[in-house]
Amino acid sequence: MSNMYEEFHKSFEIVIADTSELLREVFHIRYQALCVEKCLPGFDMSQYPDQLEKDQYDHHSSHALLRHRETGKYIGTVRLIRCDPLHSGKPFPVELHTLIDPALCNIKELSRQHMVEISRLIVLSSFNRRKSERRNLETRNIDNETSGRDRRCLPNLTLLLVAAAVRMSDQGDVRHWLSVMEPALNRLLGYYGSDLTPIGPKVNYLGVRRPYFSNYLDMLEKMYLTHRDAWEVVTEKGMYCKSSATTTFAKKDCD
Repeated sequence: MSNMYEEFHKSFEIVIADTSELLREVFHIRYQALCVEKCLPGFDMSQYPDQLEKDQYDHHSSHALLRHRETGKYIGTVRLIRCDPLHSGKPFPVELHTLIDPALCNIKELSRQHMVEISRLIVLSSFNRRKSERRNLETRNIDNETSGRDRRCLPNLTLLLVAAAVRMSDQGDVRHWLSVMEPALNRLLGYYGSDLTPIGPKVNYLGVRRPYFSNYLDMLEKMYLTHRDAWEVVTEKGMYCKSSATTTFAKKDCD
């Protein structure tokens, strides 16, 4: 068992937001981050008098929260936008706001019922103890001894939200992930083997962002082979992993 796994369970808890009370926590965190902390265009506080940020995708999405055990506070959230059961052809946000290169990813050839878009991946800045990490991505050498030890012992909060996405994906028959994110965030995820593949150019959408795609089970296999400590956190030591190859490897390790 890795130090990262122990630190994760000592300090944090992933909570699936499957009640109205928990969903209010989700929407309030989104309001706090998007409207108050970041003040992004289109997220004016006056539009949300109830201090709950919601949109048209929430009714066909799965949501999770990240809770800080010591304080009991919810400090982050992530959602998976699923295919709308009432409108199966409804585009995902990535299809509306980016330019996807069909040579890199032809979404039309994939089953929308087995596809989700990772969205509203948020950690409140007041709790993000790694907030300087993303600013220093270009100059930081994560292969040195200090960075490796830090990565093993202190799980990045964004990685924990990826773990939440894996748990929600495991509950449904999900095979593919889409996302629109900052390239710096994807590079950060790459330090743990959980980066997605770019499938189009950068666009100006709530800042500089890019469309990404992943067969998330392939991603988990790569994590298992190259970043075992992060894999233990993300899959709960193989509990949330449908990949037969990785499951077989993990079982041998436990025998």
